[in-house]
Parts: sequence; C-alpha cells; structure tokens
Amino acid sequence: MSWAEELKAAMSLLAADPRVLFIGQSVAFPGHLLYSTLHHIPPSRRLELPVMEDTQAGIALGLFLAGFIPVSVYPRLDFLIIACNQLVNHLDKWEEMSGVRPHVIIRSMVGSITPLNPGPQHSQDHTEALRLLMPNTRVVKLTRPEDVVPTYREALASPGPWVIIEAPPKRRGYD
Repeated sequence: MSWAEELKAAMSLLAADPRVLFIGQSVAFPGHLLYSTLHHIPPSRRLELPVMEDTQAGIALGLFLAGFIPVSVYPRLDFLIIACNQLVNHLDKWEEMSGVRPHVIIRSMVGSITPLNPGPQHSQDHTEALRLLMPNTRVVKLTRPEDVVPTYREALASPGPWVIIEAPPKRRGYD
C-alpha cells in the first residue's frame, strides 16, 4: 500500500477503539495533508483545535485523565517543539510524579521539501532532540510505509506516552 493508504489504515485501526479521540490542527477541517488520513473518521471522534501547541499537549494529558486515549496531531514537527513544556515536564514525567503511565499518542511529521521547499522552519527533523528530552516516552520515526500500521497498533496496545514522527520517503508528502 502507499504511504497515505497505510496512514488511513492506521488511523482506522486507532478509531476502532472507542477511547481514541483525535485532536489538533487539520483533524476536522482541511488545511494540511494530514487531514486526508483522517477525513473518513467520524466527526464526533475529531476535535479541531486552534494553533496553541502547548495547550494542546495539556489538553491531551487531561483527556487521558478523563479516560480517553488522545491522538494529538501536530502537522509539523517544527511546531511540536513549542509544546515542549507540556511534553517534557509533564507528559514525559507524569508516571514519576503520579505513578500513572499516561497513554497519549502524539502524531507529527517532518515537513515536505518538494515540490516547494517551505524553508527550514517548516521542514526540520527534531527526532533525536525529542528522544533526549523525553527519556520516558517512546519516540519513533516512521520512514517506511510498511512500518506505519504496526507502529500505530503497538502505540494503541502499549500504555505510555508515544511521539510518532512521520517522515515519508523522499519527503514529498503522502503520495
């Protein structure tokens, strides 16, 4: 299957669990190609948020505490770093502080550089930095379509915080 088909299948797999709720930008309305991997999910399972990265990460943790498994979508990895306060100081350390392992899935992607290069502020790969900052969180970078569904399946089945970074081959998006 193509990268996009694998992602649609993975999102359907997640959505089959009634505890999963998708939140973030371009989850309920078009605006980024991530939307094309979610538009088939029922609208009641998708919560569109304004651009407020740090607050979005806090909302994801709160949704977990309310019994959900949030899939918090950040269209660009470059902007996920704005949420580092919540991710590094709260989500990653939650189990140490409370004894409870938060089941939160963060979904982001390394921005495409073709056919139009948007510049370094939209196409950087911060995977290694996140791994260093978040030792209690599984940080996974997807680079092969065949790894997409198994990774998201494992994230759903394995409690704990996950950051899944999609880095499509050739960095051309989801074609």
